[in-house]
Amino acid sequence: MGALQHVGYFFSRGFGPQAWGRADWDWGHDWTKPDLYQQSVRALEQAGLDLVIAEDAISLGNPATLDLRIRQAYGGPKHDPLLLAPYLFAATSHIGIVPTVNAGITPPYLAARQAATLAHLSSDRFGLNVVTDTGSARHVGAAPLPHDAAYDRAEEWITLLRRLWHSWGDGYVGDRSSWHFADGDALDAFHHEGTYFTADGPLNALPLERDPVVVSPGGSGRGLGFAGTHSDVQLALAPLTSAAVRDYRARVHAAATEAGRRPEDVRVLFVLKPVVVSSPEEADRLVAVSAHPSDAELRAAAVAWSSDSETDLLALDLDAPIPDGTFGEHVSAGTIRGLLGDTPDAPLRELLTRKARLGRISTREGFVGTAEEFADFVEELGTDADNDGVILSGDLHPAQVYRMTGDLVPALRRRGVLRSEYGDGGLRANLFDF
Repeated sequence: MGALQHVGYFFSRGFGPQAWGRADWDWGHDWTKPDLYQQSVRALEQAGLDLVIAEDAISLGNPATLDLRIRQAYGGPKHDPLLLAPYLFAATSHIGIVPTVNAGITPPYLAARQAATLAHLSSDRFGLNVVTDTGSARHVGAAPLPHDAAYDRAEEWITLLRRLWHSWGDGYVGDRSSWHFADGDALDAFHHEGTYFTADGPLNALPLERDPVVVSPGGSGRGLGFAGTHSDVQLALAPLTSAAVRDYRARVHAAATEAGRRPEDVRVLFVLKPVVVSSPEEADRLVAVSAHPSDAELRAAAVAWSSDSETDLLALDLDAPIPDGTFGEHVSAGTIRGLLGDTPDAPLRELLTRKARLGRISTREGFVGTAEEFADFVEELGTDADNDGVILSGDLHPAQVYRMTGDLVPALRRRGVLRSEYGDGGLRANLFDF
């Protein structure tokens, strides 16, 4: 039997047109209405997942890449996932809901008040996935920042949120006999004037028993440092071998220790997108078909990566390396590394071919395999790398959720890897009760 691990779901298209471009669209769900998401999140709670994280990007991108981002609905449209959260809480009892919140465009006081409200409404099942996206700044009249400065701003932002969450101190009295609600002298009426934000406390929201869970992505040095200092969950991307997982976790833990925290204060969860099939033979067939992608498949890969990077890769020479300076400062280091890998001088055709190819989970070359093979892999990470857990990635659509988890949940439970019941205490308890 393997050790219990935490399992979550990354709602990778965000609050956008789920299943667009796939036959699942013909189920006839309306992606703008809550029913689709409520049905999906109920299934994930039944499966025993700890949390659902909703991706978001508020911008459709720069004018040069608008068509690339919306032609296949890669980059938009998207509605605001924060406003979807109450509908998901209403449909469930235990699973955590973590919308993406942009630290560059959301005023800290507003973010703190919204988070406190949703934490109360959900019995502490709310969390924030904090991103430092700089490409959206122009939509709110803010100047874009380079990568490291965006993290500086996010550091100030989350520190200010925590001060606001704690600004009532011991001021809440709640004495019914005298109708004494609160003691104003105990509140922290601070004035903050920092490098990026000016704000006054205290927060006009009821104080919290515990802070909302903070999730953050980002594999750069600054991203890992932010997670080690401020986050409860770090969304990790790494070559999923036991050695790579151990190394990545060690870097996050070192950052936590340097910030005066314990390594076990941060859960490192690796994001992956399994392709679960019925048999090893079917897995082999899919991998073989993908070995020699057509020009149309390479173009589809280029469109997807153009959307993710807000960079028109279709305008580049397929048979030459990507020129220096192609990616602007708004493109995250993780996105660039995800495309280039360890071969930045390889021709674009080779890079896209690599992205279009699939690999077998049984040989650790990709994520195509049976539920049992995938469960073997997850169990191995827990046994050999002391892994905290994994985040499955896909649309929040019932057809994809059931296709991905239908056979996988029993396989993980038979191994003792996936919880079969929840405790009490909300999202923080989900993540730290083992």
